[in-house]
Amino acid sequence: MEFQQPMIEVWGIWIHEPMMTMTDLLVSTVCFFAWFQLKNLPKNHLIKRLLLIYFLSMGTATAVGGLVGHAFIEYLNLYYKLPGWFTSMLSIMVLERACIELARQYINPALGKFFARLNIIELLIFMYLSFSTLNFFFVELHSAYGLAVVFGFSLFVYKKTNHIGCKLFLYAVGFSFIAGAFYMFKIGIGPWFTHTDIAHVFMALSAWYFYLGGRAIVSELEEGR
Repeated sequence: MEFQQPMIEVWGIWIHEPMMTMTDLLVSTVCFFAWFQLKNLPKNHLIKRLLLIYFLSMGTATAVGGLVGHAFIEYLNLYYKLPGWFTSMLSIMVLERACIELARQYINPALGKFFARLNIIELLIFMYLSFSTLNFFFVELHSAYGLAVVFGFSLFVYKKTNHIGCKLFLYAVGFSFIAGAFYMFKIGIGPWFTHTDIAHVFMALSAWYFYLGGRAIVSELEEGR
């Protein structure tokens, strides 16, 4: 059942969907914490840099989504949502790229190059569709596609190496798809904890497991490309 979350007034300012805003900021907090922790690891590798971009951009996207897409939507039009949408799509793209780079040593170089190029092309296509239609569906579709890619490459590398980091990535994708299920089927508890709030909590869990997996992977990387 879909619930409509009430507004609250704070110092004369109306805040829409306050709990959705808070749970979005929960995801953002986990991402910024992960970014800070990974940044301080004594490694300099492409995969680490990609994961840092992922957490920084996802943290930014969920913060913008919470404030612009929920809290202050009454004062802004739909176009103000686009920066948050595009930033979240960028974050999924770089997470895909991190997993592709992780798998490159185990696949044909030509295949690795193909997936690396496809990674950019699909981002541009979904960005165009999102901008031209102003429909959040294409952001969701891009996330589902990207997480499927992350799952596939993480599973492939896990079967090759039995690496705990890849296993944690699989758990993270699982939490993301649980979040998607709650959102898609609009399964909520009540107006103060809707399907969107539950989805955000599972997104926070997903971000936490991506952090744990990323930390395990980066800790074993050698300095390099």
